[in-house]
Amino acid sequence: MEVRLNLEEKTLLIKQTLTFNNSSNDTLQSLILNDWNNAFSSKSSALANRFSDEFIRAFHLATEKERGYTKINTIVDENFQTILWERPNEIVDLVKLNLNQPLLPCSKKTFTLVYTVKIPDAKFTRYGFDNNGRITLKNWFLNPARYEHKQFVEQSNENLDDISNAFSDFEIDIEIPSNYFIASNLSEINSTPIANSKKVTLIANNKYDVSITLQPIDTYQTYKNEIIEVSCGIEDDHINDLEKAIIFDKITRFIASKLGKPLTSKILISQEDYLRQPFYGLNQLPSFLSPFPNDLIYELKFLKTYLNNYLKENLNLNHRKDYWISDGIQVYLMMQYADEYFSNLKMTGNIAKLKVLKPYHFINLDFNQQYNYLYMLMARKNLDQALNEQKNRLIKFNEQIASKYRAGLSLKYLDSYLGNNIVNSTIEEFIQENQYFGTNSRQFETVLIKNSPKDINWFFRTVIESRDLIDYKFGKVKKTNDSISVNIINRTGTNVPILLYHLKNNEVIHKTWINNITSDSTIVLPRFDADKLTLNYNNEVPEYNVRNNWKSLKGFFFNNRPFKFLFFRDLEDPKYNQIFYVPEVEFNIYDGVALGMRINNKSILNKPFTFSVTPMYSSNTGKFVGKFSAVVEDNIREKGKLYNIRYLLTGSRFHYAQDAFYTNFVPIVQFRFRDENLRVNKNEFIQLRQVYVNRDKSEFTSDANTENYNVFNAKYGNYQSEGTKHFSLLNDLQLSSSFGKVASEIHYRKLFENNRQISFRLYAGAFMYNSTNSDFFSFGLDRPNDYMFDYNLLGRSETTGIYSQQYVYGEGGLKSKFDTRFANQWMTTLNSTLNIWNWIQIYGDIGMLKNKYENAKFVYDSGFHLNLVPDYFELFLPVYSSNGFALNDENYATQIRFVVTLSPKTLVSLFTRKWF
Repeated sequence: MEVRLNLEEKTLLIKQTLTFNNSSNDTLQSLILNDWNNAFSSKSSALANRFSDEFIRAFHLATEKERGYTKINTIVDENFQTILWERPNEIVDLVKLNLNQPLLPCSKKTFTLVYTVKIPDAKFTRYGFDNNGRITLKNWFLNPARYEHKQFVEQSNENLDDISNAFSDFEIDIEIPSNYFIASNLSEINSTPIANSKKVTLIANNKYDVSITLQPIDTYQTYKNEIIEVSCGIEDDHINDLEKAIIFDKITRFIASKLGKPLTSKILISQEDYLRQPFYGLNQLPSFLSPFPNDLIYELKFLKTYLNNYLKENLNLNHRKDYWISDGIQVYLMMQYADEYFSNLKMTGNIAKLKVLKPYHFINLDFNQQYNYLYMLMARKNLDQALNEQKNRLIKFNEQIASKYRAGLSLKYLDSYLGNNIVNSTIEEFIQENQYFGTNSRQFETVLIKNSPKDINWFFRTVIESRDLIDYKFGKVKKTNDSISVNIINRTGTNVPILLYHLKNNEVIHKTWINNITSDSTIVLPRFDADKLTLNYNNEVPEYNVRNNWKSLKGFFFNNRPFKFLFFRDLEDPKYNQIFYVPEVEFNIYDGVALGMRINNKSILNKPFTFSVTPMYSSNTGKFVGKFSAVVEDNIREKGKLYNIRYLLTGSRFHYAQDAFYTNFVPIVQFRFRDENLRVNKNEFIQLRQVYVNRDKSEFTSDANTENYNVFNAKYGNYQSEGTKHFSLLNDLQLSSSFGKVASEIHYRKLFENNRQISFRLYAGAFMYNSTNSDFFSFGLDRPNDYMFDYNLLGRSETTGIYSQQYVYGEGGLKSKFDTRFANQWMTTLNSTLNIWNWIQIYGDIGMLKNKYENAKFVYDSGFHLNLVPDYFELFLPVYSSNGFALNDENYATQIRFVVTLSPKTLVSLFTRKWF
């Protein structure tokens, strides 16, 4: 390639000579080239859809200058005949060359391509140009796609770093400004000055891609030993160059000892590579808060990024289909490195030395145990995915963290089972044998089976190709002086080996692998003078629940776990029943600031059963208030959309007026559904509940005969949401002795390519019967009465004053207050918004409502919506409505409505939704 950088236009002018060798046994009529840079050209590409799925709106809002593209000028063959090309199936980041003559097996053709590449802004993927003049090039040129199984691999750019290129030999002349520095994974053999620029020549053989960094200030260091050369751009000013060189030498020698001599002679490690796949954990804290030494943090950064890039350069896989092999090897070797060089390190680093935190289980965990807990975080949510699931179908947390860690844990599990360094030697053999050839998971399985003295079919069929959970527990244990009869129960039916330990005084005295327990089995073993039996003592097996893995041989009393009371939260400790206490504050104008202590058993990982009891003291009334909840989670693991059944029992007691309490008691059952493709942001639920309410009589409310009531409520919800569009449907049925009503709500939001966003909400509700004599159970036009206490209203009984202006998204949804605010027969409304600039929107609502013995009424309103923090803090400024021109009102401030949420959980969800 001859490449010229236009720094002002952020473009690359490229003349490329491509010689394609047909090493297959097939005659080719066409070639597929990966053009992943052109994925930035369209707001409807697979890349754009990925951003939208993860609620990232920056790409959709970007200007043409910020997005990239590829403009192809000419493509000719060696006879100077024009090659016709197309975007196959309108896929914008692939190019199909229709050959003028067929390309026979074991023959080659040469093509000349002239095209322009517009470099995208680095804010989308970290690759591209930034505001400091730095340009990081990745997947930037036209490259032949990988050919396997009689076809080219056609995969789009989905921001996953998994491009399937054919391995190639490169020679590149790139012209850059004379004051710029270049770093690359190719070898630099020449640099020639040309006027105000310079031409740099780069060469390399057997590369799957070319990564280049261009920058006005050189931030890279180059390290070289007899094994490999590394250009490293990981930024860290806290350690010196000598310390970095020692770390480079230590890590490269360790990896070479495990994987053998590398195919490539040079690797590039950029800051962008690390930031895209950081070492998740406490080491991401700012340096002044970090519990790890600076040299260790740099070592972890270098180790992870070096391994990632090393495996991509030396392992010719389809990284979208068989990513688990490279990810698994990476994490597996990282665990081995930690065992070898900092075996005494705790997961929390120096924090583990703080005596005040010693009672916490997570403080005392070894460094490598974080991998198991982060995988288990998703398994407990029933969101884990099989390791053979294609990478572009993984939800973000699995793609970035949980599936990687599970793959590494699985290899460690197999290594523990086989022993004798079989897994390590197999990985080295697999890499060395396939450096020059495309390979896949089936070949990896073949090599492993060849080297294994035991049957390991379970490893691939169950651990890799399914999401079956592993969970063993002890049944009855009978003991004599010299033997033990042990009943082991397989709670999930997943038939994989489990390790049984004999312990005495908490020291391992014997261990045995147990196989073929499909449901439960009783085995007889020598006692070995043990005082305790433990399954999976060292967490060799990635097991779902380890709280049921031990049995004391000292008697009944020693098998009971003591209680441990801890502040805030902790990871599950299998030795204790943990109870947590957390201060909690709530506010409403009747109770004032209510202070209390939430007592609960909810650990960091989800549990099948959780409870929470929160007694509180009302500062306004001097009385006790509070709430409680109990939840039973039943995760459905079988294939299908139903993935969770939740049984809840909730209750609360607070003031609803200055002089009156309300008490509610609500049993609930929820059926929760999700698309089998977890990448699809579609959720459905069916909820059935019975709401029991007891209200004291109040002198400040006019709702007669509504003190005690109960309502049966059935709901169906369907939510489909992403960054550029949202659709939801909610159907609601309420039945009581005095009324019955049904309602439906449809919400649609769309962000268009011109960056205009429009939103519609349609609500319709009607009574089936209604014998009440007040509006307490009626449909609310501008705010619901909330007689089932679903909303966090600061002043639920207020009709005037600032607290009466609180707005909630419910029922009619209008923002202005009208003379008729309720409907006891039927009501239908349409709410709409259109954005003007950023968080400033205009809104318009229309509605019709019908009360008994009255004609139907038509109302409307309009104004400005300041959507400052969605669902957390918003303002509605009315302009014109059925009441007239709002700005003429002397008391205009009383017409302003606001949304405020005091729950941190609502704000946190804005940042976590892209991960799950």
